[in-house]
Amino acid sequence: MRHAETVTFGGSGLDRADQIRGDKAALDAAAADPAARAVLMWRGKPLILRERPATLARLPMDHPVIEQDAGLQIFLGREDGVPVFGVDLSAWEPNNQDLQQVGAFLDPTEQQHPALRAPMVFAELRRIMTWLSPRDAELAATAKAVLGWHETHGFCARCGGRTEIAHGGWQRKCPACGAHHFPRTDPVVIMLILRGNSVLMGRSPGWPEGMYSLLAGFVEPGETLEAAVRREVFEEAGVHVGHVDYLASQPWPFPSSLMFGCRGEATSEEIHIDPKEIEDAIWVTREAMMDVFAGNSTAMLPARKGAIAHFLIENWLADTLE
Repeated sequence: MRHAETVTFGGSGLDRADQIRGDKAALDAAAADPAARAVLMWRGKPLILRERPATLARLPMDHPVIEQDAGLQIFLGREDGVPVFGVDLSAWEPNNQDLQQVGAFLDPTEQQHPALRAPMVFAELRRIMTWLSPRDAELAATAKAVLGWHETHGFCARCGGRTEIAHGGWQRKCPACGAHHFPRTDPVVIMLILRGNSVLMGRSPGWPEGMYSLLAGFVEPGETLEAAVRREVFEEAGVHVGHVDYLASQPWPFPSSLMFGCRGEATSEEIHIDPKEIEDAIWVTREAMMDVFAGNSTAMLPARKGAIAHFLIENWLADTLE
């Protein structure tokens, strides 16, 4: 696709400055730079300025809230030459707030730190991803994914020893056995499966009523993207797929996937779902999907805006997949 990187979380041209990640003196100098800025994350939720349009907040590295509550800091790169760090504030405990929905599929709550002025709030990234500019979205996705990896990978997978943060936050080293560990990214195929004038849609158990999306699944070791598309579609819906081609990719930090958007040509039509995989699968004509995207359908909701599924279907409807 000519405009593949216009998908949400697509490349914004951020300079990740990998060349200084392993240079402690350079990293210290970057953090001490008066112009350096911090992107704050609280339990996976980025700090935003909730204005119109909403923007990702960037605070000075010596801001009191960082000195008071900061945990892990990772180097994200340079923005127009200015060092940018991701800073975890997850240790902060909000007072008098119901936190039961924090971490939910679509957390509607917002948290405001007492040391931060309104309208700065922590908000769930799935909910606000379409509010952000490409640069803000890339920074937020990167910080969320890497900080989330650190949260769950504190011990060595080889020997079980506690690991140490290195390389500006882009590596963990085990002092016991010398193993190096790197942030995990899981490849996932998401498929625009077409047969004539129709697209194959499915829904998972627990989704909001009427919500359907493209089928998707993890790529297995030793498997090509094309093979993963054919396997996943057959496993989930019992539909055979012939030719497959790649369209676009999307970083998806929920928690750490890279979505490979592919188009596949179905060679069979009859659907036999695996109820362990999905709840339902249906063929939807182009005309019916246009009604869904126009908000004129009472039976189906469009794929979530900002997700690559929405992006691929929208371009299919507009004949702009090439």
